[in-house]
Amino acid sequence: MDGLRRRNFLKLSAVVTAALAGEGLTGWLRRLRAAAPPFPGGEDPDPPNETVARLIHDCVGDRQIKRGHVVLDMPDLAEDGRIVPVEINSDLPVAGDDYVKAVYLFVDFNPDPLVAAYHFTPANGPVAVTTRIKMRRTSWIRAIVESSTGEVWADYKKVETTLNGCG
Repeated sequence: MDGLRRRNFLKLSAVVTAALAGEGLTGWLRRLRAAAPPFPGGEDPDPPNETVARLIHDCVGDRQIKRGHVVLDMPDLAEDGRIVPVEINSDLPVAGDDYVKAVYLFVDFNPDPLVAAYHFTPANGPVAVTTRIKMRRTSWIRAIVESSTGEVWADYKKVETTLNGCG
């Protein structure tokens, strides 16, 4: 390799290293993700396999899952799949016999996709769940809320992870 090519390579390497050091790996990955095409499946992702579909069916039966009344708050990028923060809130009313009966949390590509199930009574009040989960790899996360009136609501989020938290 001649000196000019080597010199240009070294300059470019220095610029890239400085850029990564300045914004950090997380910032660089977020910019890379923003430029990437969306995760397949659209806004309301279909279950990726029969296991997830069966588990969802076991929880809510044949009832239609509608989007809304649930907010799933998680980071877009989980740097460590061993400890991923999750917050689930619902604006469904809590009055008499009308309340949130259950909240189910699924991670599509975990060895056991149903990572949490919470059951409520009217005495619990409005739903606000905060927890941490493990994620095996980049996956859709599903927060499904079942009301005492039989309605089923959900929110979905695709979360990328850089470190396997399941083994």
